[in-house]
Amino acid sequence: MRLRTLGRTGPRVSALGLGCMGMSDFYGPADEAESIATIQAAIDAGVTLLDTGDFYGMGHNEMLLRRALEGGRRDKVAIAVKFGAQREPGGGFVGYDARPQAVKTALAYTLRRLGTDHVDIYQPARLDPAVPIEETVGAIAEMVQAGYVRHIGLSEVGPETLRRAAAVHPIAQLQIEYSLMSRGPEAEILPVLRELGIGMTAYGVLARGLLGGSQAKGPGDFRSMGPRWQGENLARNRALADALAALAAERGVTGAQLAIAWALHRGEDIVPLVGARSRARLTEALGALDIALTPEEVARLEAAVPAEAVAGARYDAHSMAALDSERRPG
Repeated sequence: MRLRTLGRTGPRVSALGLGCMGMSDFYGPADEAESIATIQAAIDAGVTLLDTGDFYGMGHNEMLLRRALEGGRRDKVAIAVKFGAQREPGGGFVGYDARPQAVKTALAYTLRRLGTDHVDIYQPARLDPAVPIEETVGAIAEMVQAGYVRHIGLSEVGPETLRRAAAVHPIAQLQIEYSLMSRGPEAEILPVLRELGIGMTAYGVLARGLLGGSQAKGPGDFRSMGPRWQGENLARNRALADALAALAAERGVTGAQLAIAWALHRGEDIVPLVGARSRARLTEALGALDIALTPEEVARLEAAVPAEAVAGARYDAHSMAALDSERRPG
């Protein structure tokens, strides 16, 4: 397994990370035994970065990780945890809370659910518009000082927020959606990350499965409500995925592997997160590590899936409005 360092001050982790969200939430029912087997297979294959959130299944995902890490596996991995998203008993989202006292309370519950004495990367899931980022980062910095957190991360924030946060404490990583179908970070965010020495963990590298040929699976699968999965948008996006699959067939690999390989080749400071929920999907994703791309091949991929041809926003209007990363000056 190749390794990469997240930013100037962050941990050294595997070139691919495992995103565990779908094992508990948002993509329809998951097989718990297979989820645990997949996490353990990932660790056996050298994956050392596991990404979760305290609101994934309202704590279920953290407790699932705890079970998967039994038998001495905890010391082999870095766990990244997102916090702050508020949910009601029915599962609906009701806002964000990143006040200093909420930071510390959420962390206390996370440590108990994970059965660990520290979190390797702790980060707010979104910018809380009611709380200055300096206060949130300052509270996490206190937890770093106390030994409960190793590194601070952020998620889906823009350049100004990155600069303000980094002025308080070194930031190891920004987690943000980045794929052939979501190229937004390239214009302003990625240059600032590199200027400040902050790494990126890229989620959605398969565009929620569009680039891997997945199908939305009904009411329990939030993709069925996403703009890119609706009507004519879906047809247009499927055509882009088919163009990618044709290029993949030329190389004897899958479209998913080629999409992950593209993300891997965007820079040594980028660690793609793959959301495999089964050992078969994990094996497929790991195969991307063996794909070398020339600049000419990268150009062909980007021509086959041009950013301007993608139909639909990556979230619904309400969720897009909550993304600091999507705000433009003025």
